[in-house]
Amino acid sequence: MKGAYDVLVVGGGPGGALAAKAAAEQGLSVLLVEKRPAIGAPVRCAEGIGKEALAEFIDPDPKWIAADLDKAVLIGPDGTKFTIGGEHAGGKVGYVLDRKVFDRELVWQAAEAGAEIQVHARASAPIMINGKVSGAVIHQHGKTYEVRAKVVIAADGVESKFAKWAGINTTVPLAELETCAQYIVNDIDIDERANLFYFSYTDAPWGYIWVFPKGHRCANVGIGIAGTKSGEGHRAKDYLDRFIAREFPNGKITELIVGGVSVCKPLECTVADNLLIVGDAARLSDPITGGGIYNAMYTGRLAGEVAASALKKGDTSKKALMVYDETWRNGHLGHALARNYAVKEAFIKMDDAKFNSIVHSMTDLSLDEITVKSLVIAIFKANPWLALELPRLLLTL
Repeated sequence: MKGAYDVLVVGGGPGGALAAKAAAEQGLSVLLVEKRPAIGAPVRCAEGIGKEALAEFIDPDPKWIAADLDKAVLIGPDGTKFTIGGEHAGGKVGYVLDRKVFDRELVWQAAEAGAEIQVHARASAPIMINGKVSGAVIHQHGKTYEVRAKVVIAADGVESKFAKWAGINTTVPLAELETCAQYIVNDIDIDERANLFYFSYTDAPWGYIWVFPKGHRCANVGIGIAGTKSGEGHRAKDYLDRFIAREFPNGKITELIVGGVSVCKPLECTVADNLLIVGDAARLSDPITGGGIYNAMYTGRLAGEVAASALKKGDTSKKALMVYDETWRNGHLGHALARNYAVKEAFIKMDDAKFNSIVHSMTDLSLDEITVKSLVIAIFKANPWLALELPRLLLTL
């Protein structure tokens, strides 16, 4: 590990990997540090991503595609189902990834582009000079290094410690921090080409339950609930255990993961002098689903490109780096996050009776495209009473 680099990337997930690759491809010296001893493990993700979203960055490879999906099924509290797919899917629904392999492939591509990779290397504090981020203190294998960098890209996930240490307010309100639990469940009867989403205030307050296929008779079965709804006997794992006992009583559990995901608005600003913040660290996970792979990859690549451009111009001030914040915020990602936050706020706190009414009304719907906007507009058309309850949401659409 050298003492200085053009770019230091903190975090080896998809956002960090794409940032390191983009910067290295521009001929910069790049160091990516990952605090865990292995890239991609442990997995803290339901591992789903849309096909078109993935295609922006990488061609699908069977070695890290666990399931190829052609439909999604929304399931109401009383078991009523609404399927999105078939002739309306157009091959666009998505994949379930094997993140342990996928993340390593992305980091390997960054390494091939010229980035240096160091695992089991934890950034414990930023180096601040005249109030500006100028590198980080790195701990690895019992040794401590001071690594200077002209630009630091914080891609350290929902915990977002580096940005916080650098003076950025990364606090997530408890009600908007979903507490999550997920099992890998084997030997269960599932549709191996369908993602299932269960919506019920009783079963998953202010959240939802998912069943994402991972191969033959195997699936990620998980839950996310609002942090304010978690308590003794009502933790995410408690709700999930009850669901598993009801739906998959004979399933074999081979793995358990727990964690949190933010479903709040993005950070007010995702840059500072010599610093860019990407993906979950910037609170850019989807407010409805909590999904963040695409958002991390998009902002990671963008951050690497902006860092390279700024370095070539010799100006890495906050003002110079603001093009990163403005680009994602004023583009398709920022608009989607704002809309989906409004949708989440409108629907997530509904009781089971309203959820059932909505799902019942959807059974005869026909969608020309699979998007959040088209789905919500269709729901409004099938449920005119929603226009009275949620007039502001209707205006955002």
